[in-house]
Amino acid sequence: MADKSVKKVVLAYSGGLDTSIILKWLQTEYGAEVITFTADLGQGEEIEPARAKALAAGVKPENIFIEDVREEFVRDYVFPMFRANTVYEGQYLLGTSIARPLIAKKQIEIARKMGADAVSHGATGKGNDQVRFELGYYGLEPDITVIAPWREWDFKSREALLEFAEQHQIQITKDKRGEAPFSVDANLLHSSSEGKVLEDPAVEAPEFVHMRTISPEDAPDAPTVITIDFEKGDPVAIDGVAMSPATLLTKLNELGRDNGVGRLDLVENRFVGMKSRGVYETPGGTILLAAHRGIESITLDRGAMHLKDELMPKYATLVYNGFWFSPEREMLQAAIDYSQTKVTGQVRVKLYKGNVTVIGRTSPYSLYDQDLVTFEEGKVAYDHRDAGGFIKLNALRLRVLAKRDKRG
Repeated sequence: MADKSVKKVVLAYSGGLDTSIILKWLQTEYGAEVITFTADLGQGEEIEPARAKALAAGVKPENIFIEDVREEFVRDYVFPMFRANTVYEGQYLLGTSIARPLIAKKQIEIARKMGADAVSHGATGKGNDQVRFELGYYGLEPDITVIAPWREWDFKSREALLEFAEQHQIQITKDKRGEAPFSVDANLLHSSSEGKVLEDPAVEAPEFVHMRTISPEDAPDAPTVITIDFEKGDPVAIDGVAMSPATLLTKLNELGRDNGVGRLDLVENRFVGMKSRGVYETPGGTILLAAHRGIESITLDRGAMHLKDELMPKYATLVYNGFWFSPEREMLQAAIDYSQTKVTGQVRVKLYKGNVTVIGRTSPYSLYDQDLVTFEEGKVAYDHRDAGGFIKLNALRLRVLAKRDKRG
């Protein structure tokens, strides 16, 4: 039931069918003044049309906020996450998950600026995004009112939504009148496709689902070799050319796309309890993950590297479940960032038909000592005989166990 005390609400607004219906529904059901926020996260679509659609829906010009947040997104969200080599359930690079806290943060900032008493989003009641948005809202503004239309309204079908749209003269593009083959979410890090033709996990995804990569089979027969420079765990240059965070990720996306890199067909465990099948494309992120692990391999101590690998699944789960603004995520981030102080250097990467291979790495802080590992006589003293005592000490408990079992 609508809370009639709500006077102003900030809506995360894309200008698409769902959020356009939500905008009108908030006006009619709540009688509220709606403020729209549209973020350019690098989704690859024009976002300015959202302004015209909001104006047509009766939103005041001063209540329409459209912002290019690509640099902030990559610098303050994507790169910190990649310092941890973050993957959820061993594969997913969290492209959708990592964008939600930024959108929530911007909505709360606008709500404070405009004196709004509520925020709203277009996430459904079955998915993870409702959790991510709302944990973000409450983590930043604990007393904010949250309106989640998909959990409140009485629409039971897509047809009912389309009927409401026509009743209120909401523009409907032709492709939205039929059943969409699948739903898409995209930003500068990735694109994700779910639903409809992808709902049966036993059936291979049609090629037309992929929109950010060519198929590995169609990729060039010659490999592409690039270098990526890192400073304190973050990439700063490609082939010696310094770039801003968003520009660099855009370039990696282009390189990955052209070489069929970054496709993932995944059945994942949603936070709300169900399994879902999605097709993800993260071309630049896939290259970045491999390159970052490459530079860490020569700059991180074994103990630090292994501890990071143990912490990563916890970090990934926090991001996936929407706890970006939680103290435990911030604690983990502090530890991860400390580990990156010497993760500086250059990685050489080969891209070939869907594969990413690290083929070289150098760093002024390298811990790799060729004199120690060489099979030839090295300059650094290493007595092979020392290994015997080392092995015997580590074998002591195993020998005690074996003797006991032999007696039994």
